[in-house]
Amino acid sequence: MGSFKTKKGLDLPLNGLPKSEILDSAWTRTAAVYPSEFLEVKPKLRVEVGDKVKRGSLLFTCKKRPDLQFCAPIAGTIKEINLGERRSIREIIFETDESNEAISFGKHSAEEIRKLPREAVMELLLKTGFLAFIRQRPFSRIASAKVEPKAIFVNAMHTAPFQASAELAAESDRPAFQAGLDLMNRLTSGKVYLSIPADTSSPALTEAENADINSFSGPHPAGNSSVHIDRLDPIKPHDVVWTVNACHLVLIGQLFLNGELPPSEIVALGGPGVKAENQTHYRVYRGAWLKEMLEPKLADGEQRIINGDILTGEQIPLESGLRFFRTGITVIPEKRERKFLGWLAPGLNEFSTSRLFLSRWLWRRRLWNLDTADHGGKRAMFATGIYDRVMPLNIMVDFLVRAVLAHDTDEAVKLGILEVDPEDFALCSYLCPSRTDIAGIIRDGIEEIEEEGIYTQEQE
Repeated sequence: MGSFKTKKGLDLPLNGLPKSEILDSAWTRTAAVYPSEFLEVKPKLRVEVGDKVKRGSLLFTCKKRPDLQFCAPIAGTIKEINLGERRSIREIIFETDESNEAISFGKHSAEEIRKLPREAVMELLLKTGFLAFIRQRPFSRIASAKVEPKAIFVNAMHTAPFQASAELAAESDRPAFQAGLDLMNRLTSGKVYLSIPADTSSPALTEAENADINSFSGPHPAGNSSVHIDRLDPIKPHDVVWTVNACHLVLIGQLFLNGELPPSEIVALGGPGVKAENQTHYRVYRGAWLKEMLEPKLADGEQRIINGDILTGEQIPLESGLRFFRTGITVIPEKRERKFLGWLAPGLNEFSTSRLFLSRWLWRRRLWNLDTADHGGKRAMFATGIYDRVMPLNIMVDFLVRAVLAHDTDEAVKLGILEVDPEDFALCSYLCPSRTDIAGIIRDGIEEIEEEGIYTQEQE
């Protein structure tokens, strides 16, 4: 087992850490699916309002990749199909059926899984849409069935607050987690790397088979896949690697072992906007309606619901369903008023990463109830070198951002944009004194490079 420690980064001292236990969430009468989540997919609907579906019934396919199908996560009746901009399919809402009847895709034993041909594994992943859990680098898109990666990286540690614990997910169903690792070995002739926390005591992780296990420690983003790839097997020109979240790997293992789409998943609920007794992990039905599930658990006052962690997640309404990719929900207070004197005040009760406020000196280990206030407006960006304090990768952030803004794609490639993911720059966005969305700029640069075909790989 290899061991790696990073020094650069920042752990946000956010209050509301979910407890290390799993509670069962109640059934919800409504559920939803969001085709707009799959950014590179142009959906073609296969259902209409009023249709009855089972768990695993076909909902929509991808126009560019017709073999890539997406299925209903829950049984019920199609209640609404809501459209977004330019008549894009934004939301499919179900009236759920508590029987939650499922379509069978065929069970496989653990021994059969170790011998399955690559084509059979890929066929089921395509048929169920679970291939979307596996991301392909560079560009972080849904993995291509026609491309064999040089390696697959399974991420079983998450340092951003708050995501579901991979240790809890793996321990909750060790056979499914091991089956997931065995399946990854069927998809590549290279190595399957498993990245785990250095302080874990989970046998499901430390004793996993058919994986090159490596431990990582250090402040966030030590848990990002880009850091693991950089330390273990860096991406070279024209290399392709795949990444998968360990929590999603459990779902993939359950699909093959049980022969049907998993009815539930583990989600972390945390943040200062959640009542203390409700800050924990929940086993929830996939696609469950958030209002029915969350409303009794929220603290008083207006709260912002964040799908994912506080750094890379996106705001979602309470009147919506659980998303496909994220393994956590973070809730923080909504705050709009400005503070008197702002940064001129001594800042006894304000979190700061600099030495500007007294709190930096007096409350080094305190947890903070961070809110949505920007504490300032957007202004011109200027080079400060502040980003380098939280970037453990060999990336010159200021120069890379300038190259992207100037649409100098050749320079951006030379500066390493193909080796990173937008999530790696979330801390840079948080620390930026100009309130610049650094992660968004990097995302735009990656998309521009892909559209120009500078780095091409077979996708269809």
